[in-house]
Amino acid sequence: MEVYKIINIVGTSEKSFSDAAKNAILEAEKTVRKIRRAEVKKFDIKVQNDKVSLYRAEMKISFEIERK
Repeated sequence: MEVYKIINIVGTSEKSFSDAAKNAILEAEKTVRKIRRAEVKKFDIKVQNDKVSLYRAEMKISFEIERK
């Protein structure tokens, strides 16, 4: 039987929403093992001086809980 945990993460990029989502997963993989699924919940942008300065991707990821 597999059991999964779900957490929320936010990735950022100065280039695109796609890169923001990829960056979120790449960073999560550094500390979370067995990521099985990712869902983008929301995209938003930060604006400074009337220009887009940062793309953000709020995501929900699930990963398998390891048992001994």
